[in-house]
Amino acid sequence: MGGAFRSSLLFLLLPLLLILHATTTHHHHHTNNDTPAADLKLSANSRWIVDDRNGGERVKLSCVNWVSHLDVAVAEGLSKQPVDAISKKILDMGFNCVRLTYPLFLFTDEKIGSMTMRESLRKLGLSGSVAGVQVNNPSLVDLPLVNVFQEVVSNLNENNVMIILDNHLSKPGWCCNDDDGNGFFGDLYFDPEIWVEGIGRVASLFKGYKNVVGMSLRNELRGRRQNLKTWYKYMEKGAERVHAVNPSVLVIISGLNYDLDLSFLQTNPLSLSFSGKLVFEIHWYGFSDGNDWVTSNANDVCGRVIDRVTNNALFLLDQGYPLFVSEWGVDQRGTNDNDNRYLNCFLGWAAEHDLDWALWTLVGSYYYREGVIGMEEFYGVLNWDWSEPRNSSFLKKISPLQSPFQALVPSNTGEDKIIFHPATGLCMQSHSLSLGPCSDALALDYTPENILHVKGTNYCIQANNMHMPVRVGIACDSSKWEAISASKMHLSSRNENGTIVCLDIDSKNNIVTNICKCLSKEYSCDPSSQWFKVINSTSFSIAPPIIQRPVLEGLISNN
Repeated sequence: MGGAFRSSLLFLLLPLLLILHATTTHHHHHTNNDTPAADLKLSANSRWIVDDRNGGERVKLSCVNWVSHLDVAVAEGLSKQPVDAISKKILDMGFNCVRLTYPLFLFTDEKIGSMTMRESLRKLGLSGSVAGVQVNNPSLVDLPLVNVFQEVVSNLNENNVMIILDNHLSKPGWCCNDDDGNGFFGDLYFDPEIWVEGIGRVASLFKGYKNVVGMSLRNELRGRRQNLKTWYKYMEKGAERVHAVNPSVLVIISGLNYDLDLSFLQTNPLSLSFSGKLVFEIHWYGFSDGNDWVTSNANDVCGRVIDRVTNNALFLLDQGYPLFVSEWGVDQRGTNDNDNRYLNCFLGWAAEHDLDWALWTLVGSYYYREGVIGMEEFYGVLNWDWSEPRNSSFLKKISPLQSPFQALVPSNTGEDKIIFHPATGLCMQSHSLSLGPCSDALALDYTPENILHVKGTNYCIQANNMHMPVRVGIACDSSKWEAISASKMHLSSRNENGTIVCLDIDSKNNIVTNICKCLSKEYSCDPSSQWFKVINSTSFSIAPPIIQRPVLEGLISNN
């Protein structure tokens, strides 16, 4: 109630607050003798995100979501660790970027923006969190919420972590459901004009920070009001406003239905006055499909969901836009079979297309979520007190996806193929035919006839008997490897007895051939040991790894 009056008053007051703060603190983020050349300038070159300063070299966003949009309207974890320790931990875990979520009202409702962190925590009865912030971040506890947000951005900026500012919802709180008033333009808390004004203000406020590389306009549009006419109208308006205020940031646009659907762009692209800055975002979780991963055959589910994601979003790569998977994630305890099966399918897909992404979430625990004080977040990469990774084997498994598989300009050797195994996060090695780090992956050619040639030799990968390691040989015409099953992740061939076998791994991570499993409708079966992806790789082809002849001959004679 009285929203229009309050917001117009605020439009007058809030810029003053922000200017006051900017004049007192801005000097340590950005000095005037910084030449613009020192700024990170990302843009979209066809489907890739590139750094304009480095001759257009590819930059892969490997981000983690740091939540700052809940009831307290403060970045989570500041009661557990110093902000600088959190920023450094993000880098230590291999991420180069944070998707930092915020509630719009932090910047458009003066009552919220000017409240101090201490007041905001106290209001929710969180005296324990106040004490924790006093220990870990004493300089932040009495700052207004807007300035706490700025200090978090500043710290990430100083640690050279790229930042994507994500307008998650309007009113601070947990996200999302269809009728929470934050879902679509015109909802209770979602006045489109205030939104355009607010994201413009955020764009302006963070213009001087070299590592603020992108702005995500609005998270997970949803609910009964959803319609395309309104979506186009305001997404275009919001994108134009952000770009006019800060032309250097990437403008990141989400679709409908909780950010699962951008299919309407196949026939009707956005019409904008600028180009080279547009990125689209999509979300994909295991629970997006209920419990299908455990109640149906995992191959069938993987194939079906990838078909849907291709139709809903992946086509944008072919249209020449980057696609940013801005939320995906799993229960990090590793005990949720639905999540585990989804994860192996997701990692194979994300590696194959070498997508930019942001994992949900950094957060090990929340100050306050949905009425619960200190709630633990099992999707968080950090543990409850934010001191350690919750599951280091998960981080190891996703680490190959934190670096690009493909450079923008393929080196002179052309594109290599490598064989990636999502369940372990490892690749077929150049010095043996077992699994190991993808940085030592064996460079292959995968011919139209489905032959896997070892790059630079006349040898190829051949099937063997059951439970026996794959081998290399020169009888290549009879050694065809076809991606089969609905998931297209089983690589199958005939061995010399004419039996159809699939690549698999043994307990020592040797790559062996076995009877293909879980192809049928059977749902209790987990196919992940046999899930492999042949993916493009240019990043390792500076010196294409070639199995040395003695090694080759050893492999041949051992078999």
